[in-house]
Amino acid sequence: MISDHVEQYLESLRPKREGLIEEMELYARENHVPIMEQTSLDVMLQLLSFLKPNRILEIGAAIGYSAIRMADLLPETAIITVERDETRYKEAVANIEKAGYSDRITILFGDAFELADELKQYGPYQALFIDAAKGQYQRFFDEFFGVVKEHGIVLSDNILFRGMVAEEEIQEKRFRSMVKKLRHYNEFLMSHPDLDTTIYPIGDGLAVSQRINS
Repeated sequence: MISDHVEQYLESLRPKREGLIEEMELYARENHVPIMEQTSLDVMLQLLSFLKPNRILEIGAAIGYSAIRMADLLPETAIITVERDETRYKEAVANIEKAGYSDRITILFGDAFELADELKQYGPYQALFIDAAKGQYQRFFDEFFGVVKEHGIVLSDNILFRGMVAEEEIQEKRFRSMVKKLRHYNEFLMSHPDLDTTIYPIGDGLAVSQRINS
């Protein structure tokens, strides 16, 4: 993963973010809200700019940061997202309205598995972005991969989890089960016959998987 001083250098090169985006980043830092790290976000946004998906399904809206960044970049794209934390859901709704994207970002409140049928009705999707409970990534994939179109992509964030997936012995007991599940998920993505997957060691790890068979 990228060292702190390299990340600081990259940040110095990025155009300054202002307005609502800057406000959301500050809020996330102050309130410990997990939003996507900038280097991973840069890569994801560039890939999406090449793909130009007409529909994106995001699992894990948090305060709406990633959805708004995607909407900023892709003016013709509809984004469907879901958030189960009520406080963050309400914050996301307010941020999406403030950004002026209520017509293009549809956010549902509740558990993604319980709302699976409704989320699938908005499909099919050209991109699936998984950024929620890391111990559930395999279940999210299994549930929603069927609505990803051929040549569409699955983006999985945080799949290196602070580098712990590469450690021989996980020191912190509270993370052991989750890290084991992430390891299994990474191996699953890399060996899946219908996917072409690259894992990028940036941010907290970003897996990009293209669906190569229908």
